[in-house]
Amino acid sequence: MDIKMLRTAVCVALALSGLCVGDGILPPGTLSGAVADKVKFTTTLTPPESPFLSVSWSFKRLNIITSTSTNITGPGYANRISLDRTTGALELRKLVLEDSGEYTVTIIPDGGLQKQGTTILNVYALITGAIISSPAAVLIEDKSSTNLSCDASGSISTRVWTKDNQPLHPSGRVTFSMDNKTVFLHPVHSSNHGTYRCRVSNPVSTMTVAHDLTVNFGPHNILITGPAAAALGQRVTLECTADSVPPANFSWMLNGNHTNVNDSMYTIERLEAENVGNYTCTATNMVTMMENSTVLNLRASCGAPCWSFLLLLISTLILRGLM
Repeated sequence: MDIKMLRTAVCVALALSGLCVGDGILPPGTLSGAVADKVKFTTTLTPPESPFLSVSWSFKRLNIITSTSTNITGPGYANRISLDRTTGALELRKLVLEDSGEYTVTIIPDGGLQKQGTTILNVYALITGAIISSPAAVLIEDKSSTNLSCDASGSISTRVWTKDNQPLHPSGRVTFSMDNKTVFLHPVHSSNHGTYRCRVSNPVSTMTVAHDLTVNFGPHNILITGPAAAALGQRVTLECTADSVPPANFSWMLNGNHTNVNDSMYTIERLEAENVGNYTCTATNMVTMMENSTVLNLRASCGAPCWSFLLLLISTLILRGLM
């Protein structure tokens, strides 16, 4: 055996035993790969003038490939790897979850010291089938509680929740499970009504799913909009609004008497004396079984017709006084 072959054999034996220590020759950081995909372990080395005496890769201290004048390939890697002898880079194909772990490369240059590097590969299953589930129930503000659970197939690293496109944070009524999988709402509030999204991700894939949550509430903030005063003979429209899910039903009273108007709009085609007074709008939610009312006092104001009548009356009285 000549000196070169002996030196190679000794260095390979030392490399496999881990007794030789060299400079780090792999880029910093970990690698990520997807199941059934491929990943490439690159080195920081440039091709030398003389070929490396030996390039070897191991996984959890078990041989993947040792390349000298011949190649020794470990079990299960024959059709899954490609080695670049000029830089020591290794491509690993058909990834499985069990490929996750520590990889070590050992390179012996011709006439130089052994170089070694270690890195970590994490293999993830692609995320599919994301879904948000919630108990089937009619939710009523301040009376009901519920939860939303986010799940998916694949390797889940993180779950991030949003509501109406804004980050969802813990509060007095909102809490999360330790793994962020489930959001608890107890009890529900009108502010919990809306669209929830859960983004499930890992370093190689992500998926977002949406869920509309209906919280029945109200009626709140009932309001009548319209003039507080109008001239006799004028057309007047009053509108009643309320925050309510589902939308509220409306009814109207005038001076304590029920009217036949059961709509959010109350229209007076021509204001007369009998139309003046207190208008009460009542909003009713048929799910929460709650109702709220508000009152608007409508007065008659003296517009052009009113002043004409007064002038006519004054003129009449003056003429009578002259007669």
